Amino acid sequence: MKYSNQTRILVAVDCIIFGFDGTDYKLLLIQRGFAPEREKWSLMGGFIQAEESADEAAERILQQLTGLHDVYMEQIQAFSLPDRDPIERVIALPYVALIDIEKYQAQINDDFHARWYSMKELPNLIFDHKEMVELALNKLRYKAAFHPILFELLPEKFTLPQLQAMYEGLYDTKIDKRNFTRKVLSTKLLKKEKDKDKSSSKKGAFYYSLDEEHYKENFTNIHNFIPKNEIPVGTE
Repeated sequence: MKYSNQTRILVAVDCIIFGFDGTDYKLLLIQRGFAPEREKWSLMGGFIQAEESADEAAERILQQLTGLHDVYMEQIQAFSLPDRDPIERVIALPYVALIDIEKYQAQINDDFHARWYSMKELPNLIFDHKEMVELALNKLRYKAAFHPILFELLPEKFTLPQLQAMYEGLYDTKIDKRNFTRKVLSTKLLKKEKDKDKSSSKKGAFYYSLDEEHYKENFTNIHNFIPKNEIPVGTE
């Protein structure tokens, strides 16, 4: 049995994959392999299959590109303008994914001609993918002010300068180093490691890692070190 007199509408998912290289935010893009807009830059996406949910489709598509499992992903609002795709009526469900670039580089799938682009130097994107990225970035700025989700972008061990650069890059602002360090350590979210990163100076900077034991009881303290005037309003 089927619903009568109804037009077929396809549903797709598009993965907005953010990474951070220690200095800049990056967006993972692919060259589209078919018409329309063949060889133009695009988000990684695909149609939801009959036997899978939207979440399962997003996980499948992300794994095809990066080989990664158990990645932070979150669906944002649907894009459903009737003419957004010139071929057929397609509703898109974008998903934001945060991944550690170092893990991705080891498992890259060259079949899709994927490339990391700096968020400051993005190429022209097909269809409404630019609007998807802008919406995703704004929602990420809001959520990162209250939840430590940006740690998904970092390797297991990182330095405080790397952490500060990550937050400054997301909010496009400068944060006082002393205040940032004091506030970050006061959250009790981090554990100091014994070794140092000496790639930038002889003195080096101690590595830190996320303290899993104190994570759940202290994660809301994250908002203490985000500049209040930088938090977007109304993007929950």
